[in-house]
Amino acid sequence: MWTKLNPLLPYMRKYWRGYVVGSVCTVAANAIRVQIPRILGAAGDDMLKKGVTWQKIYHYAGELIVIAIAYSILLYLMRWILIGISRDIEFDLRNDLFRQLEKQSSSYYQEHRTGDIMARMTNDLSAVRNVLGPAIMYTANTVMFSAMALYYLLRISPFLTLTALAPMPLVSILIQYMGRKIHERFERIQAMFSDISAQAQENFSGARLVRAFAQEEAQIQAFERSNQEYIRRALRLVRLMGMLWPTLEFVLGLSMVIALLVGGHEVLAHRIGIGQFITFTMFMYMLMWPIIALGYVINLFERGTASMMRIHELLTAEPSIEDRGATVAAETEIRGEVEFRDLHFAYPVETGDPVEVLHGISLTVPAGSSLALVGPTGSGKSTLVSLIPRLYDAPPGSVLVDGRPVRAYPLDTLRRAVGLVPQETFLFSTTIRENIAFGVEHAEMPGVLRAAEAAHIREEVEQFPHGFETMVGERGLTLSGGQKQRTALARAVVRDPRILILDDALASVDTYTEERILEELRRVMQGRTTILISHRISTVRNADRIAVLVRGRIAELGTHDELLARNGYYAELFRKQLLEEELAVSG
Repeated sequence: MWTKLNPLLPYMRKYWRGYVVGSVCTVAANAIRVQIPRILGAAGDDMLKKGVTWQKIYHYAGELIVIAIAYSILLYLMRWILIGISRDIEFDLRNDLFRQLEKQSSSYYQEHRTGDIMARMTNDLSAVRNVLGPAIMYTANTVMFSAMALYYLLRISPFLTLTALAPMPLVSILIQYMGRKIHERFERIQAMFSDISAQAQENFSGARLVRAFAQEEAQIQAFERSNQEYIRRALRLVRLMGMLWPTLEFVLGLSMVIALLVGGHEVLAHRIGIGQFITFTMFMYMLMWPIIALGYVINLFERGTASMMRIHELLTAEPSIEDRGATVAAETEIRGEVEFRDLHFAYPVETGDPVEVLHGISLTVPAGSSLALVGPTGSGKSTLVSLIPRLYDAPPGSVLVDGRPVRAYPLDTLRRAVGLVPQETFLFSTTIRENIAFGVEHAEMPGVLRAAEAAHIREEVEQFPHGFETMVGERGLTLSGGQKQRTALARAVVRDPRILILDDALASVDTYTEERILEELRRVMQGRTTILISHRISTVRNADRIAVLVRGRIAELGTHDELLARNGYYAELFRKQLLEEELAVSG
């Protein structure tokens, strides 16, 4: 069990001084506590032999009060220090978990559900904290008191001690058996809790979709079934714990009965005194709670080890995209030339053979020029541009920036030079100003306003009651689709990137606004590289070059006029869109 907590040792070493002080307080508290039975035994002998007087009562009562005060102070310090350390380690663990998760690539979050990750960062982390705080504290307390009590019990009567503690091996067997069962059942509970968290997160995020399809009742029933399964697993653990404590109490009660029967016989045989018998029974009585607490401690340890294994999986997950192999200095300026050199790419899969989505792409985008990508859905356009900032890793040497492989650049350097507006716009639950300024340290308001103006969102935002301080709902729910896209566009522009990638970023914008945005972008991005993905000819026609991707291959490449002259896919798309516009006007 202890070896499963090895990943926590580096965190515990950081607070070793606190553990030393807490241990000293634990030893001192228990050293004082074991004096209570001794004082009561001595008082019993003294008063039986020499009679009861008020002076003796005050004397022994005073000793007990002093001991109680000293014990309470040390107990408070022990709890404050040890529980405080567990909170500090929880803080460190949560930060490390978040830092580790931030390093993971996009593919990691396609394979792991958000709800499961959140369950590990909350419920599992809480279980680990209980191991580092209460479990360690109660274990140390039990071991210290039991060792000291055993010393005094053996001094009183080795025979009586061995006889009274004869049922204790049953406690050890019971704890080992129950502990294993608790661990197994708690693992199943945590797995089910992750499922419930994921289910709730998906329903809350997709609340509008659920309502649009009138699936509220169906989702409620599905969640209820999951919840019932969680309760069923939890009740199995509760029943096990319900058996553990009464069984421990029965064994300890048996020890107490043996102590009274055999101890009474020893007193009658004059082998031990009345005072020693009082001291012995008091120690036995005081041992009951620490040993019963072992059941609680075992429960905490088994829960904590099960949770630590789940947390350790997150902490040790190697990011698939790292800085290893970076040879370019971090302060290197990027000009913006992008080259794809015989690029073949397939998304990584856990099982089976990967399916290649890009085949032999060779294409150069000179620094400061613009490239447009068009093609049918699923042709690999978004995949191609996601390889530039290394959202996915292409084969070595197949994607280059300024003549160097992208893997040669530190990730921060590479990604600072790229402004990306993805297909799926994501906004944080904060103000519009903070959403636009995201990714730029100490962004000044004039820069935010210029970026908003370039994205043609400034006038609309300024008409809101709180302007740029307007809070955006989760994932931007309070804004329209076009407003979200333009906010995301402003967020990319404010970074002043050397390479701007617009992945169908104007799909929710009307053609008039689109034209104004593109005109402004041409001015703002002058001398910078721009890559546009769009299904609209109006968006891409003014690009320096246009590449047509079909089934992961470049089918056509040239300017707008050159591609029309070829009378291929691009020309057909152009004629279709012209016809649609004419029908829309005539309608």
